[in-house]
Amino acid sequence: MPMIEINGGRIAYELIGEGDPLVLTPGGRFSMEYPGVRPLAEKLAQQYQVLLWDRPNTGASDVKFDGESESVMHADDLAALLHALDLPPAILVGGSAGSRLSLVTALRHPDVTRKLVVWWMSGGVFGTMYLAMNYILPVIAAALVGGMPAVVDLPMWAETIAANPSNRERLLAMDTQEFIDGQKRWLNAYIPDTEAPVPGLKEEQLAAIAAPTLIFRSGKEDEYHPESLSLALHRLIPGSVLVDPPWGEDEWNRVKRLSVAGKGSFFDDWPRLAPIILEFLSR
Repeated sequence: MPMIEINGGRIAYELIGEGDPLVLTPGGRFSMEYPGVRPLAEKLAQQYQVLLWDRPNTGASDVKFDGESESVMHADDLAALLHALDLPPAILVGGSAGSRLSLVTALRHPDVTRKLVVWWMSGGVFGTMYLAMNYILPVIAAALVGGMPAVVDLPMWAETIAANPSNRERLLAMDTQEFIDGQKRWLNAYIPDTEAPVPGLKEEQLAAIAAPTLIFRSGKEDEYHPESLSLALHRLIPGSVLVDPPWGEDEWNRVKRLSVAGKGSFFDDWPRLAPIILEFLSR
């Protein structure tokens, strides 16, 4: 798998297909190899050149903790990656954390953004606080008690250390207090704010997005990616198109139950998005 140095860390990436460039970014801290991601990429690659990549702190890429927030760091890295590969402007496609990253990239780097396609935007009080509980609070708590060795032992790093063993040494080499201070800085993006529907993005910022945007409505029973947020995004982003998803109102809860039971993965149904995405992009 190709690796390229971007902003002080190596990023793993892959290009598939031919045509205008399109970036597909998964959610959570899942890699490009997480089930459901590549099948969607392959469908999109029938008409576009698709960039798959492991964001820093995911998959085979290096861990690093720069920037105002993790999404900001990822957005700056994506813009630099696109420039390094001579791809801008590109269509930015992503779900959950991938949708947040795509929105942040469009705002910070409009020169690399041609169109946007987003779904499962995290937000609301519960959804935002869940992100803090999932990604930030455990590492601060571990670092406070046991320093960087305790951070390394957290299950959240197991996959990226297995894919890139040097990440263990990268983590252990970090100064504990500097790491804690950086995580506290990142925590600020996950403080619920009624003026910031998407964590870290205020309404006036979202209203400044100029790229043609497709928004998949979130399910009515999804507390992690509330329907109200998808509706607010449609209201705020000028000229955006809102469509129903190709699954039921309880999709997130359904796939979460299957994942917990070991009977499926969160993104197994993502390939079903392809026909709708391709139709929008053809306009």
